[in-house]
Amino acid sequence: MGVFSGRRALVTGAGKGIGRATALKLAEMGAEVFALSRTAKNLDSLRAECPSIKTICVDLSDWTATREAVQKIVPIHLLVNNAAMAALEPFLTTSPETFDNLMNVNVKALMNVSQVVAGDLVNREERGSIVNVSSQAGQRALTDHTAYSCTKAAVDMMTKMMALELGPKNIRINAVSPTVVLTDMGRLGWSDPAKAGPMLARIPQGKFAEVCDVVNAIVFLLKDESDMVNGHMLPVDGGFLAA
Repeated sequence: MGVFSGRRALVTGAGKGIGRATALKLAEMGAEVFALSRTAKNLDSLRAECPSIKTICVDLSDWTATREAVQKIVPIHLLVNNAAMAALEPFLTTSPETFDNLMNVNVKALMNVSQVVAGDLVNREERGSIVNVSSQAGQRALTDHTAYSCTKAAVDMMTKMMALELGPKNIRINAVSPTVVLTDMGRLGWSDPAKAGPMLARIPQGKFAEVCDVVNAIVFLLKDESDMVNGHMLPVDGGFLAA
């Protein structure tokens, strides 16, 4: 029997990176896992890697399609809101399109999915745990991150609001706030020492996070062992936010 046997889990943005690794870990730990992504080929390869994982292909920016897709798979006891978009633009040239696109996926879609999952749990009078994937950028200003940082700051406050209102209904909500994570995309984007050096210099441990570091934190917050942790933003940043 796995730690999460008998529980149903949903991971958004599960096609690659942190989301994919989280879906695989939860399946390994006994959960019945649903992986959501807008990219069908990523879901196909995930299902080939772990046939027990069920996949949902939907664009989270579509409020109605997302809501309908999630309603079909409830109850969900463990939710990981991992899906997010990133775009780097200087403050003075940040476009309204960029701001709206990031806000729709990073914040509005998180609220949408969580409303369906949590609302169903409340109706069933069942317990649940939700983890939102935020970022150190939600708590510290970073150059060219205006739109992205604003969405992650909103995720942090959404986490607190959800914890406040859903805690009495036996649903816990927390967030993880990683530094740069060495996914395939992260390795590519931060391979230039001229770019990586200044960021690494601000991290006391002197290194970026590996995917497993973030997954382990997510799993801890989902588990019953963290039962009294609610409304918390857990940095996975090597001390960046402490410095």
